[in-house]
Amino acid sequence: MSRKLYLDNAATTRVKREVKDEMDKYFDEFYGNPSSQLYELGRKSKEAVEKARKTVADFINADEKEIYFTAGGSESDNWALKGTAFANLNKGKNHIITTKIEHHAILHTCEYLEKFGIETTYLNVDKYGMVDLEELKQAIRPETMIISVMFANNEIGTIQPIEQIGEIAREHGITFHVDAVQALGSVKIDVKKQHIDLLSMSAHKIGGPKGVGGMFIRKGVKIDNLIHGGGQERGRRAGTEGVQNIVGFGKAVEIAKRDFDYHVKRLTFLRNKLIGGIKNNIPDVVLNGHPTKRLPNNVNFSFKYIEGESILLLLDMEGIAASSGSACTSGSLDPSHVLLATGLDHGTAHGSIRFTLSEEVTEEDIDFTVETMKKIVIRLRAMSPIKNDNDLKK
Repeated sequence: MSRKLYLDNAATTRVKREVKDEMDKYFDEFYGNPSSQLYELGRKSKEAVEKARKTVADFINADEKEIYFTAGGSESDNWALKGTAFANLNKGKNHIITTKIEHHAILHTCEYLEKFGIETTYLNVDKYGMVDLEELKQAIRPETMIISVMFANNEIGTIQPIEQIGEIAREHGITFHVDAVQALGSVKIDVKKQHIDLLSMSAHKIGGPKGVGGMFIRKGVKIDNLIHGGGQERGRRAGTEGVQNIVGFGKAVEIAKRDFDYHVKRLTFLRNKLIGGIKNNIPDVVLNGHPTKRLPNNVNFSFKYIEGESILLLLDMEGIAASSGSACTSGSLDPSHVLLATGLDHGTAHGSIRFTLSEEVTEEDIDFTVETMKKIVIRLRAMSPIKNDNDLKK
């Protein structure tokens, strides 16, 4: 096996060279503590953190004082829900609205908050993974404190009507949280235009380092502090800042802004080429997610009569890295909760594969992936008792 093709960029991305070069300076040259303002080494670190904060803020049309650095998307999601819930305890607000296809950082946090008397309504989605705005309106109660809907789904790539959801939340005086971990850098985000109050972000999905992310908190939003201790992050999240990681996040956002139009155009072309190649060369497949309102790099198919795990193992033998869904649940044998929510049966959902592309992928790579998938599917279906039973019944 000589070819190495990485098609799992929704799980994580390679740290970009420009990002790594920028980070390196803050390991051994500018290594001061940002809280040590009485000497230059500390001030240099503080300046770097604030530069990154402004870069992130500008990218989503926020004020820099509304950006808080965290350890990543899951922490930001937890903060959004727990912080809002605890800020509203004993105030008559104990209801959350979210969807059945959220990341487990949201779903498991909602489960945890049940211990504190918090109730959650989980909205259905259609076969494309889209939320019904009328169902959302009907779910709102006087005690609803927060609506949490991901901008774009990490498994099937479907992009939600965020601006319309934001308008509904604003009309009812409800805090609106958006998990934008997969959307950042691939979808236009404008927290003002889209009426977003809280926004979760992560660096390692856009060519930045792991272990750092961000949270947009609109000025005036009621939310408890995340970590108590020192005065870092304006007292909301204590602990010495990971300057090198924050710098890397800022640089990755700077690159994402610079290359946005090219990035979206090229990946959309490659995505459509891969979708067309699989549809035209492999029978009995289901494209999961919305056909057009989806992330530019996301391709998710279910291959009937065979299991995704077997496909992944054979892809790996050919040098192709892909996934069967979220990296956070890759050890589970259960079918994707996202695919089940769209109405897929368990058997079809078990045969799902997610390919997520990057700028490094070429048209030749797409052709190679289609040909490889064609061979793998033919091989596995020839051994599939489900496929052979169906053939006998015809």
